[in-house]
Amino acid sequence: MDARFNLFDNEVAAKFSKRFANAGLVVMQSSLPKPTQELVSLRASQINGCGWCIDMHTKDAAAAGETPARLHLVAAWREATVFTEAERAALALAEEGTRLADAHPGVSDETWAQVRKHYDDDQVAALVCLVGLINAANRLAVIVHQRGGSYEPGMFADMLD
Repeated sequence: MDARFNLFDNEVAAKFSKRFANAGLVVMQSSLPKPTQELVSLRASQINGCGWCIDMHTKDAAAAGETPARLHLVAAWREATVFTEAERAALALAEEGTRLADAHPGVSDETWAQVRKHYDDDQVAALVCLVGLINAANRLAVIVHQRGGSYEPGMFADMLD
């Protein structure tokens, strides 16, 4: 199935995408560990069923040296031994922050306490912003049926200022 609409070829969408990517650059340049950024993005994308973002974050993580075992186990991270306690806190925040409508009252106090235990203020800010950004990206791609499979690591580097 083809995408309903090409966000990459439309002038308005292209302008928005550039600004969106630059907002993401703030997170990318933060002290939040890069593997954590990719794991969080991958987990939220799995929950949201975003093939484009799953493809992107799996390939970017692999290109950055992430192991296949960890990438394969993100979907079942609670049942895996390959993630640190800090990563587990970030993955819990990603899940609870993504499933807001399913998990009243949203992010639990327990998850928040674990996040605060493992991350400093700048990293918490980056993590919260990342969860918001990846959920927005998932929605954009799912709405237009942007399919996964064609992403190449670094293909959007020219969008970043």
